[in-house]
This record gives sequence, C-alpha cells and structure tokens, in this order.
Amino acid sequence: MHLQNALPPLNWLRAFEAAARHLSFTDAAAELHMTQSAVSQQIKSLEGHLGTPLFHRRPRTLELTRTGLMYLPVVREAFRTLTRGTRAVLGPQEQVLQVQSNITFAIHWLAPRLGRFHARHPDVQLNIRTELWEPRDMAEGADVEIRYSLRPAQHLDAQLIRQDHYYPVTAPDYAVSIDDLTQHPLYDCANLMCNWPSWAEDQALDWPGPHVTYCTTYSVSMAVAAAGGGVALAHDTIAANLIADGKLIAPFEHRVAMQEAYYLMTAPHARDIPAAQAFSDWLIQEIAAEDLVQNRF
Repeated sequence: MHLQNALPPLNWLRAFEAAARHLSFTDAAAELHMTQSAVSQQIKSLEGHLGTPLFHRRPRTLELTRTGLMYLPVVREAFRTLTRGTRAVLGPQEQVLQVQSNITFAIHWLAPRLGRFHARHPDVQLNIRTELWEPRDMAEGADVEIRYSLRPAQHLDAQLIRQDHYYPVTAPDYAVSIDDLTQHPLYDCANLMCNWPSWAEDQALDWPGPHVTYCTTYSVSMAVAAAGGGVALAHDTIAANLIADGKLIAPFEHRVAMQEAYYLMTAPHARDIPAAQAFSDWLIQEIAAEDLVQNRF
C-alpha cells in the first residue's frame, strides 16, 4: 500500500463505508442519494489513492478484500470520532418531528420498525399522530404525513411509496372455500375502491351482493378475522407482519392491484428540516428493501 501524503476525500470514505456495510454499490448509492456508477467511481478513486483493491467484485455481490476488512473499522471509528466531536462542540442537537400517519399503517407497519429508525437517528424525536380519515390538504401541524388514499391533490408535495395488492385474510384455522365465500361473515374498511365487489369482479366471480360489515379502519376488520370471526380484505403493507407471525393467512391466491396507495407528504416548511429528510429517507429505504426481497420470490 503506497498511501499518499494527503488523506482521501471524505466522500470517498463515506462511499466505501456504505458499500462495505451493504456489500452492494447499488444499495450504497440509494442510501447516499447517488448513482451506482458514482459510488463505484468514488471507490475506484479511493482504491487508486491507497494503491490496493478494497473489494472483490463478484457477479452478484461484493466481498471485502483483506485490506478492506482491515480498513473498514478504521474508517468507521473515524466517522464516530467526527460525530462525537461535532456533538461535543455544538451541544445536543435533538430534533422533534411531527409525523401524521394513517392509523392502520402506524400500528401494523410503522410501529414494528421504529426501533430501527431510532437506532439510526437517536437525535430525532418523533411525535406520531394518527387519524381515521385524513384531511383534504396536509394535516395541520404535521411536518411529514403518511397517507393511504387515491392520488392526493397536485398542489401537495406527495411521493408514492407503496402500492401493492389486496386479498382476503382469515385466521389460520378458519375453514372457507371460494365456493362458499359469500356464506361467511365478510369484513372490510369503509369507503375504499379496493373492496369485495372489485376483488370478485377482477376474477369474474358470481357475486350476489352478500352483506359486508364495514369498519372505519382495517385494524378492526383484520382483528375480527384474526379472532376467527370471518373473512376480511387486507393488503401486504398492513397484513404482512400478521401473516408472518401466523395470526392471519391468505386462503386464496387471487390478488388485485390496489387503486389506493400510500403516499409520503412533506409540508413546505419541513423540506429543509434535517429530521424530516432523515425520516423520509429511512422510510423510503425500508420500503424499497422490503420490495426488493418480495420481488426475488
């Protein structure tokens, strides 16, 4: 290793640390808001500066070289020292972020993952508020908002973050077939385009218009299904954890693309707030990582 006198640029080291953590230039680029080629070029520049490779480039992954394995803890400790030093100079920099969320999303998706956010951003304090029905415009007092609806008004700063499929769910031991489905208690969330008639129509089922019990939130209808009280409609974003935990199953294969979707909205005053950017980046990366895993199977 023929290290030059000057230390390598900080952005090269940041690209190396992120790529080493993910073992992926693509994932590192997503985290750093760069292109994959830019990350790759910065690491090549760092390797040229050090005079030795840091990664073995495999067909589908990266692998740290012996030098890379030795250099990674040095770089990480350097960043920790910079972070601690900055905090010591500037004092506590706690940031409070007002988050408004669809209530079912908050319970079934956001809450199980908040530990990962706080581990990554210990200086950001979240105040989370939930509503059954979102206002037409941005929620008053919110810095960021997670909304489940049809496309929000064009004047709102709304980014599509998830649009998956909906399907029936039941308790694991609940006996139901496609032939006798309409004879069972059916549950749904009220006032949505993704409903029982649209699910049945998409697969050309004979649908005689059976009675459906409507709830103001998916949390109620899914709780009824999990208790063995009938069949409810749900979608992956809110049901995946319950299915993984064995509390719900999807008894039928047919799934229909949602018309509603999840949107991340940022208030104009919050666009330059670091905490809002940190939360938004984390949320988008979490969902992207989940989607990547689901698309592999």
